[in-house]
Amino acid sequence: MSGFLIWLNVILVAILLFFGVNWLFYYFMGKRSATIITEEEFKEGMRKAQVIDVREKNEFDAGHILGARNIPYTTFVQSMAGIRKDVPIYLYDNTTTLSVRAANKLRKNGYQDIFILKKGYQEWSGKTKKKKVV
Repeated sequence: MSGFLIWLNVILVAILLFFGVNWLFYYFMGKRSATIITEEEFKEGMRKAQVIDVREKNEFDAGHILGARNIPYTTFVQSMAGIRKDVPIYLYDNTTTLSVRAANKLRKNGYQDIFILKKGYQEWSGKTKKKKVV
């Protein structure tokens, strides 16, 4: 029985290490590709920026930041040409995972002035818009 407990502990430690390394990877990749900003900073600058929601269309339709446009991460590379390089880019998703990935793609393609909403849409308390269901 003690052999089982040792293996269980080893598996739990491996899982915790995996999530820790994954978090660190996204944290540093995000810091390298974009500036993480608070909700207040996002609200202050969003009128002079391209606000892009990288969630899927159904999530966007269910509710999004007022004034945002939807470019799902799954089609981001194909749609990137529609994003201006001379205007700041404000990205968000539910947390920050997809935003970090999108910011990394943008940076690799020569975009600068990329910002990510710190806690994502889940924590957004500003104005939102929801698509009316008919």
